[in-house]
Amino acid sequence: MTTTELWGPELYGDPCLECGFDWSISSEEAMSLVAELPSRFSEVLEGFDGIQRHPELGWSAVGYVCHVTDNLRIWAERIAGARLSGVLEVAGYDQDLLAQARHYDEVALSGALWSLSSAAELWLESVRAGLASHVVLNHATRGRMTIADVAKANAHDGSHHVWDVRRIVDYSRY
Repeated sequence: MTTTELWGPELYGDPCLECGFDWSISSEEAMSLVAELPSRFSEVLEGFDGIQRHPELGWSAVGYVCHVTDNLRIWAERIAGARLSGVLEVAGYDQDLLAQARHYDEVALSGALWSLSSAAELWLESVRAGLASHVVLNHATRGRMTIADVAKANAHDGSHHVWDVRRIVDYSRY
């Protein structure tokens, strides 16, 4: 398997050059960050309807909530599939095609936040089980990924998008 896609600290920097995420965190710390995502997004978006946008970003605020939800669900499913079936190969996905197919901008913010809560819970359950079983995935474009790698990547994705949504909210206030 050939790794062709940069990801993690090689892509974003360590710490992340934009949001400041520290890639040296433990799996437990990554899981705590993911568990906090629903409340962090809710806090940032309090008083907003989610349709707000920033000219430098591709999605609306609710779009970022939907993306984080989908990303957590996809990874939870892939970890569970590998753990339960022994099939360790996982494919990538096109986040923009998924956003288009799911019509992110048409999702009510309250529904998106509700879905994020359940996705985070399922993700935590799947990651805990994957860590306990020592599952190692073979990602189609990223190569070998431990569950600790996945946990950190997903914690960064969610944290980075909380940062994006803060930018959107700050921009929309002016």
